[in-house]
Amino acid sequence: MFTIGFAPALQRFDVLACAKALAQRMLEFITWSVSVILIAIGLIGVVLPLIPGTLIILIGALIHHWLRPEELSWTAVGVIAALWLFSLIVEFGSMALGTRWFGGSKWGMAGASGGAFLGMFLSVPFIICGTMLGAVLAEKFLAKQSGASAMKAGFGAAAGFVFSLVARLFCALAMTGVFLFCALRNV
Repeated sequence: MFTIGFAPALQRFDVLACAKALAQRMLEFITWSVSVILIAIGLIGVVLPLIPGTLIILIGALIHHWLRPEELSWTAVGVIAALWLFSLIVEFGSMALGTRWFGGSKWGMAGASGGAFLGMFLSVPFIICGTMLGAVLAEKFLAKQSGASAMKAGFGAAAGFVFSLVARLFCALAMTGVFLFCALRNV
């Protein structure tokens, strides 16, 4: 510690305390910046192909917890992780269930997955069309179904994918809401 000026009665200035406070503020700013950027990328990734949106949101919450544990508890991270796991279950199960509910076979489910995989390199409409076309072609040519039955299974696969997209978006928004609520209130 040293005094500013010549008079010992003047305010004392603690250099180390000031540097520590500045480092804390910088860490807080960097942590929030990284967390918010990752969560924003995650929200975008929910609707864009090839970006694992809900996983990126979970990573943003984990980084925030590890750098600022006083702002985000393990309970909040656990809730966010549970929502992530639910989004995975919905993502992988809905297309197969949609195909099955509309009368498709295992060939239709496999075709829908293959069509979605090929469509994901382009955009969401191509994923939906690829899902439907993959299920229809697999049902028609591999499962030897009629054209109407194959179309019904293709529609079911596309409906399952759209349901999956909406459910993942809901999960991502819920994850973001839990993160913001808990981190801003230090819960």
